[in-house]
Amino acid sequence: MVALIVIVVVVVFALVVAARTIRVIPQARAGVVERLGRYSRTLEPGLTIVTPFIDRVKPLVDLREQVVNFSPQSVITEDNVVVGIETVLYFTITDPRSATYEIANPLQAIEQLTVTTLRNVIGGLTLEATLTARENVNTELRVVLDEATGKWGIRINRVEIKSVDPPPDIRSAMEKQMRAERDRRAAILTAEGEKQSQILTAEGAKQAAVLTAEGAQQAAVLDAEGERQAAILRAEGEAKAIDTVFSAIHEGKPNRELLSYEYLQMLPQLAEGDANKVFVVPSEFAQAFGGIGEALARASGGAPNEPADQGPGGPAGTDSPGELPGGPGPQPGGPPPHRPRRSRGDG
Repeated sequence: MVALIVIVVVVVFALVVAARTIRVIPQARAGVVERLGRYSRTLEPGLTIVTPFIDRVKPLVDLREQVVNFSPQSVITEDNVVVGIETVLYFTITDPRSATYEIANPLQAIEQLTVTTLRNVIGGLTLEATLTARENVNTELRVVLDEATGKWGIRINRVEIKSVDPPPDIRSAMEKQMRAERDRRAAILTAEGEKQSQILTAEGAKQAAVLTAEGAQQAAVLDAEGERQAAILRAEGEAKAIDTVFSAIHEGKPNRELLSYEYLQMLPQLAEGDANKVFVVPSEFAQAFGGIGEALARASGGAPNEPADQGPGGPAGTDSPGELPGGPGPQPGGPPPHRPRRSRGDG
């Protein structure tokens, strides 16, 4: 029975010694070994054998990138506005020995350093610059923190400002300012749109007026050309008509009686018109009647008393245009002599 107890004790002791001797370090972890209370070495990932009861392995250090979210901190800007700023920090432990022995609480140290650095940076900026220049603030914070934490075996990868919370009254004023700015931009855009619309309308009216004027000018040119062609055609027609009448007259060889008759037919047309207030009977009127009388006399069997080549102006040497050929008396078989009729306008 005593032997069994001894065997059990020996087995348990062997297991404890084996557990303290053989250590397995996971990937992305590191172990710091102390021998008799002093730093001995850093264990890499994998299987490692240490001396039991002499070497002691401290808690493993995580070598992966870690994220820490710091609670909002009250910071005063350059224009004396208290804002709450919440930050997010990304860091990586590069030296497990320094992270173990150089700083007691790395996270607390990083948080306090972030707060103090943030107050120094934001204190030199206005509220508007703080809200709009976050990238510059992030870069400056990262540079300062990385320089301070380098000796701790910690590398600061990124620092991001998660939120900036101004006081409620400042927020309300900012919202009013933003609304006013948007209304101003909307008014400017509306005015620009109306301006462009009026400009386009004016340009359209101008182009329409130019096209209308050009169309009217072309129409006037075409009308003038048409009138000119019409006048040319009318003149040519009248010339042809005159030429035809002239040729017909010469081919027909009209006698004195026909010319006298045509002359009498034209007298009423000469008297037409509103402007003819006074009408003077020409002296050829009696000669025309004389020619007609001679024609009637020849038709009834009488013989004329003057030669056939006598013109419409009477016999040679006759000065009176109102006498018929053959003397002042009436001709046999012809109408009685006529005297020129004077109108009331002759006095």
